[in-house]
Amino acid sequence: MHYKVVVFGVKDTSENIIDFIQKEICPVDLVMTIAPKITEKNQVSGFKGLSFLTDKYGIPVFEADSYFLTDEKTQKFISENTFDIGIVMGWQRLIPKSVLDVFAKGIYGFHGNCGYLPFGRGRSPLNWSMILGDTRFNLNLFRYDEHADSPNVFATQMFSINEHDDIRTAQYKNMICSKNLIKKLLECYLQGGDIPIRTDSKDFDSWYNKRTAADGKIDFHDRTRNIYNLIRGVAAPFPGALCYVKDADGNEHEVKVWQAHPFDEMIDFSAFAPGEVVDIFDGKLVVRTVDGSLLIDKFDCEIDIAQNMLLY
Repeated sequence: MHYKVVVFGVKDTSENIIDFIQKEICPVDLVMTIAPKITEKNQVSGFKGLSFLTDKYGIPVFEADSYFLTDEKTQKFISENTFDIGIVMGWQRLIPKSVLDVFAKGIYGFHGNCGYLPFGRGRSPLNWSMILGDTRFNLNLFRYDEHADSPNVFATQMFSINEHDDIRTAQYKNMICSKNLIKKLLECYLQGGDIPIRTDSKDFDSWYNKRTAADGKIDFHDRTRNIYNLIRGVAAPFPGALCYVKDADGNEHEVKVWQAHPFDEMIDFSAFAPGEVVDIFDGKLVVRTVDGSLLIDKFDCEIDIAQNMLLY
């Protein structure tokens, strides 16, 4: 079987892009995803099974038994079929060379940062950009090779990260720019001929490290702006920020913080320790920070949090 346009994805963002291509540009001939059981061993934030797309659009969906596409079933499928062009959306693993080599026009995916590739290679670039306080994100649509985030750039589009964004709204902007770039790529593909790639970057290598749920730990001795950037950078659909609180018996309980924003930096809160709950309004916590205060708008905890409790 020959598949012209193939989408690799495992998330709701993958579904969004498939809908866009199918409705606005051309048919999607195949979706490559992972079997739900793979999520038992691999953390996949925002995972969504995509098998329903066969009923919705008639698109064949192949479920790999390995997130790295190295399982025997997937390798057999790849070797028995031919492919033109692949688009990756919501797939947080490298595509192996054995798969890259069989796509006649290449496989393309996205990576971004505040600068230009190969600066900012690595994991969770949009999360890191928010956490580090970057105010712009330069999204690259690039051709994959066997290395991570190589500067084989087809096209780029930049968007702003403003003080009101959290990771989800930043994903919305990322999706809008992704659609613009995919449309440009597929129009080029449909016209035939070679797809132009720019490899002459003058920038330097730098890397974002892998993030885990534990990296969302809040330090209330930090500045308010840094705490705010952390919370919004790991909000849903990611694991969220976290801290701890003790009950009257000294037992420790996790507090999962989903939404917060800087509250006030002028009111004198010196009578409270950093992390102490100053007051509570409408179920929202006013918490002292080293340089002001934070209003925690949305959180989960198995116990009721009261005034003067210390979050740490």
